[in-house]
Amino acid sequence: MRDFPLPLALTARLSPVVVLAAVGWAMSSGPLAPAPAAERGDARESGGQSATAPAESAPVPATKSFSSAPSPCGSLAAKTITTLVPGTKTAGKEIRSTDERARRTCSWNALKGYDYRWLDVSYELAASDEAAEKSYTSRITDKSGGGAVPGLGDAGYSVVNLSTEDKQETREGVVVARVSNALVVVTYNGSDFESKKAPGTDEINKGAIKAAKEAVAALRAGGESVNS
Repeated sequence: MRDFPLPLALTARLSPVVVLAAVGWAMSSGPLAPAPAAERGDARESGGQSATAPAESAPVPATKSFSSAPSPCGSLAAKTITTLVPGTKTAGKEIRSTDERARRTCSWNALKGYDYRWLDVSYELAASDEAAEKSYTSRITDKSGGGAVPGLGDAGYSVVNLSTEDKQETREGVVVARVSNALVVVTYNGSDFESKKAPGTDEINKGAIKAAKEAVAALRAGGESVNS
């Protein structure tokens, strides 16, 4: 939401003119003449404003394309979901949000045999393109070690990291894309509970980027425009 300043109310304050009358003094000059120039100058110095002072110009409205996001659970093709998360239900599960017009997330996960996969797709809407760009920059700064993804939204970035807990490896890829005032965030990870090893970097990275590209296309096709 944008706040617009109210127009300035320009008023001229008149300085009182004190007339000292003496007994027997005849008013022969007619209506009172304006105060001398010196007195007018004193009035200006005491805080009087000019009625011709220009009003401040209104700020330029912030630009943005989306007022709401589509359902993230419908953002990916069924084949993509079953390929990235074997054994999962293609419908996915939408995570409840306190403000669905600002953030929506869908999650898919499944364990097939000993292989586990988890996939999240989120849409996050900012108040303007500029605000979304700042958020995007902050996100990718926190996730060092990745690189740009050409052709993904207005800007795209991907990073893959490996973590180990109790000798169990998990490899996770995160892709962040900006499209006007919206961010598309994809998280994709996996583990093999038999070998204790994680899927390869290339598998996770390519899977996350594929999901992000489909989610960006779904946003552009189904996101509610600010002009609708």
